[in-house]
Amino acid sequence: MYGAGNIGRGFIGQLFAASGYEVTFIDVAEPIIDGINREGRYPVRLLSDSGSVDRWIEGVKAVNGRDTEKAAEAIAAADIMATAVGVRVLPFIAPVIAEGIKKRFVKNENCLNIIICENLIDAHKMLEKLIKENLNEHEQGLFDKHIGLVEASIGRMVPIQTQEMQDGNPLRICTETYGFLPVDKDAFKGDIPHIEGMCPFSQFDFYIQRKLFIHNMGHAVASYLGMLRGDDYLYQAIRRGDILYIVQNAMLESALALSAKFNIPPSDLHWHIRDLLRRFSNRALKDTCARVGGDTTRKLGPRDRLIGAIRCCGEQGISPAFISLGCAAALFRHLEEKQQPQTPEAAAKALAEVSGLDLVSPEAARILSFHSLISRQADFPELITAAAEAGFKPGII
Repeated sequence: MYGAGNIGRGFIGQLFAASGYEVTFIDVAEPIIDGINREGRYPVRLLSDSGSVDRWIEGVKAVNGRDTEKAAEAIAAADIMATAVGVRVLPFIAPVIAEGIKKRFVKNENCLNIIICENLIDAHKMLEKLIKENLNEHEQGLFDKHIGLVEASIGRMVPIQTQEMQDGNPLRICTETYGFLPVDKDAFKGDIPHIEGMCPFSQFDFYIQRKLFIHNMGHAVASYLGMLRGDDYLYQAIRRGDILYIVQNAMLESALALSAKFNIPPSDLHWHIRDLLRRFSNRALKDTCARVGGDTTRKLGPRDRLIGAIRCCGEQGISPAFISLGCAAALFRHLEEKQQPQTPEAAAKALAEVSGLDLVSPEAARILSFHSLISRQADFPELITAAAEAGFKPGII
């Protein structure tokens, strides 16, 4: 398990251990590495509004990622592998993964599947390119035959771990109870291993886009609107009727687009949205608006949760009015973080820089119009009315 952070320990490591695997974490956080090796186990606390339960993850050890030789040896000997390090860290670990694959090819040519738990569309293409840069032509041929790069959709929400959550044990991870791991069935090489909670699906693009454009997008919109209202926690924001109304409609816009794009029954997406809204309101999780809405530059990126969802809607003839309102709230937060004025000029410049939208496009105009309303402190009923009018289609009764 490359990455012993929130998702590595709090989700994938738990699933691997529950499936009977001995789990080796690779990370550079020495207190975590030393703690895992000293204890040989760690607790995961599952939180809900009805209480909590601790699960001990047994039979684990850790390798310091700075010791690239030991890290490569662990990869060479693995039956299954996963990454959860963050997209920006992938270029730094790819050479180590390549070295482990080389060592593996010397010993045997057994298939190795790497489950990629990174929040990025086409993460497998990015990781393949990075790894192959460190392999020769012969090794690249073996890679294509024996190494599976398997995208995953990470639905489990893990907040920032506070001292209160650690409850005296710095290895403890607190998270929600949701435990399903959708993965790309068609990307596996050789037999698909049994992993507790893992759900292999074909047409996996749908699951990646559902995660990004419904789950991540709705989560982000709730956080940015919550920050406008002065809320610290996500559950405070989503329990407000006006914010819930905006978030739900934004998620429905994406759902309509994805239903049309992938020929998925709208009812399936309807129930998915209802479940997500229930999970967003989990008070015990204490997930903060600041964490969920962090890194506005990435979240306003051309293919990420906000602009990507707007583009997806546009391709399917769906008006993304409520998504655009959430995007404007993100833009407001972005300018705030960059200590830029909330002026039309500054907003237009920032939007063009981070989103790649043409400022003369209807999409950019709609976002900037909503930003103007937010910057002059329009109240939420006015914002809702503006979004409803922007998304209205004449002739529909």
